[in-house]
Amino acid sequence: MALDAPPQDGAGVSLCLAAGAVVTRLAVASFTLAWTHSVEKTRWEEDWRVTARGLEIVEARVKGSGAGMEPGPDARFDGTWWRWRPKLPVANSVRLGRSDAVPEGWELCAEGACRAVADARESADSVTLSVCD
Repeated sequence: MALDAPPQDGAGVSLCLAAGAVVTRLAVASFTLAWTHSVEKTRWEEDWRVTARGLEIVEARVKGSGAGMEPGPDARFDGTWWRWRPKLPVANSVRLGRSDAVPEGWELCAEGACRAVADARESADSVTLSVCD
């Protein structure tokens, strides 16, 4: 993930991660947000697109179901993941809170590389994802 570089897709948008006074700019047109569920210890992933209108969720997937992590009503099992397209409006921002129950925290993947969102967080309790101005 290139930091503070122009986006490669020509769309003129980038993803910003704001943690307190620290803002990190990622030159990506799409990303995957991933985490491990605190109770079920199961991997959950969401694919997002960065657009001029905001952040658009493209697909969600989970490797199992259980407490608070039921697949969407139109989910299909592919042998490994339950996959579906959440019917959510485009978001202006997405807030990621910190939980002591999930020591690994959030992971952001783009362009073949992944990094812990905590790397950008410093000491803030949450990170807000949004389209950069």
